[in-house]
Amino acid sequence: MANSHNGSRIGSQNGELESLIEQITDAIVHRLNGGDGDGDHQAGMCGCTSECFNRCPERMHRIVDAGAARIGLVLGQTSSAGDWASLIDHTLLKPEATDEDIKKLCEEAARYRFASVCVNPTWVRAAACNLQGTGVPVCTVIGFPLGATLSDVKAYEARRSIFDGAREVDMVINVGALRSGDDCLVEHDIRAVVEVAHEYNVTCKVIIETALLNDDEKVRACLAAKNAGADFVKTSTGFAKGGATVADIALMRRTVGAGLGVKASGGVKGLDDARALVQAGATRIGASVGVKIAQEAAGATPSASGSSSY
Repeated sequence: MANSHNGSRIGSQNGELESLIEQITDAIVHRLNGGDGDGDHQAGMCGCTSECFNRCPERMHRIVDAGAARIGLVLGQTSSAGDWASLIDHTLLKPEATDEDIKKLCEEAARYRFASVCVNPTWVRAAACNLQGTGVPVCTVIGFPLGATLSDVKAYEARRSIFDGAREVDMVINVGALRSGDDCLVEHDIRAVVEVAHEYNVTCKVIIETALLNDDEKVRACLAAKNAGADFVKTSTGFAKGGATVADIALMRRTVGAGLGVKASGGVKGLDDARALVQAGATRIGASVGVKIAQEAAGATPSASGSSSY
């Protein structure tokens, strides 16, 4: 009886805390949006996706809409190295990577407990063997880096990678089809890989290559991924002219809502970059500097391990 009473009391306290957090968040958003009554809260927002994003009231509105305010509470200034490591796909996609490079990547992933290691398909089997028993899954890339591969070829590549041990696949959309206005082809292309992935309970992320798209195209790409049943949308391959930006992450999060993950990849150089992207709505970070981020989060001086290139 006492345990039941204590459980009820704890549940009540948790409920009160949740309610208090929501009230505080609502008050902050209201103040940031310039609200002082029952007027339209949109009046205080510029709706921009430019460099002024970090100073704009729209920022907090988007974060709250996406549920990322809770992420901010967890991953604040005092977050541990483990907290940050759990968001990072520790990545090595350079064409010149060797077997020793992949082995080192896997050893680092096991030590820091990263969300996954992300490697090219040719290295999936080796990575899976190196990570056996560690609990760290292997992620690979499909149709990478151009996205111009035929849909059935992408589907086969995904299936073969899964057979080799991949538990997550990051596919590149048909960028040319999207820019040509053929959204049906783009969605079909994504669905071909999603269906294979989900057949084996594998997570599918969709790389839209934001650096090559305008905002309208980014929105259409995200909607195609959502309609095709993808689990994540992802910014970049790291091989285009630009990588993840705070504004793009916010736009993608607002487009897909809270139901899909958003992965920021390309050009992430350290903890400050990662923190800004998470605050904007990212739930996964793809980076070759995962060790550096974890070390910075732990307050240690980063080693020379890793590079700034995806």
